[in-house]
Amino acid sequence: MDQAVLVRDATEADLPAIREIYNHAVEHTTAIWNETLVDLDNRIEWFRMRKGRGFPVIVAEKDGKVAGYASYGDWRAFDGYRHTVEHSVYVDKDCRGHGIGELLMRALIVRASTGGIHVMIAGIEAENTASIRLHEKLGFRVAGTFREVGTKFGRWLDLTCMELRVPENGAA
Repeated sequence: MDQAVLVRDATEADLPAIREIYNHAVEHTTAIWNETLVDLDNRIEWFRMRKGRGFPVIVAEKDGKVAGYASYGDWRAFDGYRHTVEHSVYVDKDCRGHGIGELLMRALIVRASTGGIHVMIAGIEAENTASIRLHEKLGFRVAGTFREVGTKFGRWLDLTCMELRVPENGAA
């Protein structure tokens, strides 16, 4: 990465940029298995729900612009899973390949470590080898692959599930 990137807590002022990044992923990638674009009200509700549950929403800022964002939330909605979360990391289309995803992931792992989280889960489209490699680099291991469990762009998609036992010392 050639220029400084600031990783910080997101604010509501960041939500238009977060919405743009999200909608681009919806329209052009299999990172999100959703085909519906969202409006700003949707992102405000999402943000407030995450914050209300005590979950982090962080952004990477480069040259005063949101270059990516990350968060985690409930993995499953039962009390027994309260120490396990599923995370999301998305990088602006013009900022990919510069280490921003890794910076966000490392910061999210630290948040999980200091936030009482025991396991982080990643659900990754099985052909997204760059994301799988990044997760492996950060200590995630493949737990398994579900075949043809989703569809987008007129084709069936496989889901690779990865897990990380979160370090207890705040390290990423």
